[in-house]
Amino acid sequence: MDLPRATRVASLLVTLILGGQPLRGGPQQQAAQPEGQVLHVLINKSVVINTQAPITRILTSNPTAIETVATSPTQVVVSGKAPGTSSLIIWDTPDHSQILDVVVEPDTTALRAAIERSYPGQQISVDTDGSRLILSGIASSQKVIDEIVKLASLYSPQVVNSLSVTQVVEHDRQIMLEVRFAEVDRAKLQQAGINIISTGITNTIGSISTQQFGPPTFGSTTGSTGGARNGLTTASFQLSDILNIFLFRPDINLAVTIKDLEQKALLEILAEPNLMALNGQKASFLAGGEFPFPVVQGGANVGAVTIQFRPFGIQLDFQGNINLDNVIRLHVAPQVSTLDFANSVSISGFVVPALSTRRAETEIELKDGQSFGIAGLLDHRAQAQLNRIPGIADIPILGKLFTSKSVNRSNTELIVIVTPHIVDPVKEVPGVPQVPKYPMPFLESQPFDKAVPGNQNVGSSPQPK
Repeated sequence: MDLPRATRVASLLVTLILGGQPLRGGPQQQAAQPEGQVLHVLINKSVVINTQAPITRILTSNPTAIETVATSPTQVVVSGKAPGTSSLIIWDTPDHSQILDVVVEPDTTALRAAIERSYPGQQISVDTDGSRLILSGIASSQKVIDEIVKLASLYSPQVVNSLSVTQVVEHDRQIMLEVRFAEVDRAKLQQAGINIISTGITNTIGSISTQQFGPPTFGSTTGSTGGARNGLTTASFQLSDILNIFLFRPDINLAVTIKDLEQKALLEILAEPNLMALNGQKASFLAGGEFPFPVVQGGANVGAVTIQFRPFGIQLDFQGNINLDNVIRLHVAPQVSTLDFANSVSISGFVVPALSTRRAETEIELKDGQSFGIAGLLDHRAQAQLNRIPGIADIPILGKLFTSKSVNRSNTELIVIVTPHIVDPVKEVPGVPQVPKYPMPFLESQPFDKAVPGNQNVGSSPQPK
């Protein structure tokens, strides 16, 4: 019989010399060993078995593991199909046979070559036990062990990990991030307006106002033909805000309130957080607080209000990775947020402020000690409100008295400077920490304290007589 071309014949050639002469029955059958010889076959490989006596019959106990093909009366080819074991019985006569224990194992040649190429210098050995791969030896780190086990799982689903790490423990380096937040907030408010009030001039009661800055409210009226002063009718007005200039002429019953204010405000926020994290790990920083935020529930608890807390302030999230060339790959997300009550909303009686937020998120590569800045986070706002009396406000020069305005300008700028450093606090020898400086010096010893027991200037205490 011809062996099919799909069958690959390995270089291993097993020659079984069953005695010096052809096998015969009788006493030789009784002298056969109870256990057969062990034959190892790799998966998808073949082994040729030669005998001196012609083969009459062949039997395999596990056809799923091996496949046998007789190529000649004295030659049998055994091919491995799947991991496992099988008994192979060969008869040369009806009353005489030979037993072989065939073990089919995975081919570890490719796995050994892959480990030597990817991890040179590692003392790793690969053995097989049936369908199982046994990894033993010493690796340089736990990371190398995990990668080798993952690689071996591609060749067999059953991997026995007997690898160990060398006694020298290597600590991963860390990344320390120096961050400087600088925020400048400038605000300017300008207000101008006039309210004219007549309490009885020329027997006329009234007021002229744009209703923008504390308009006067009419109170009561008193007057008579002769009892009142100069025979005029007078009235009283209530002012909720006399603004910053108030003029009143009692002889003519005329009052004027003038609003002319200019307000400037400057706010500076500076934070310098330092964060340290392991290589590849995340770290976060928050300098601010959390405010309660009501949330209306739905479903079975529809209408119920629960409280959640939202963070605000100066926040920083980053994650760094150290490359082999000591270049730091950095993912940074700084954020600055403040509570904005001007745009607040009311929910079920709760006043919920809005958040004025400025954030940036980027991913860059830097060397140790290099810095980069995030600038241009500008916020320019201008809000103007103009009130005027139609018609009379169009009169040149005089019309300015019947016009009021309020202009609010704000200018905010945020700058973020980030500097990463590669540190190894485990290996570095720590320095002696400096004694903190006190904001105020301690009081010096006064002259009357020199006699206090325990002072170095006090001599030995007198002995009793």
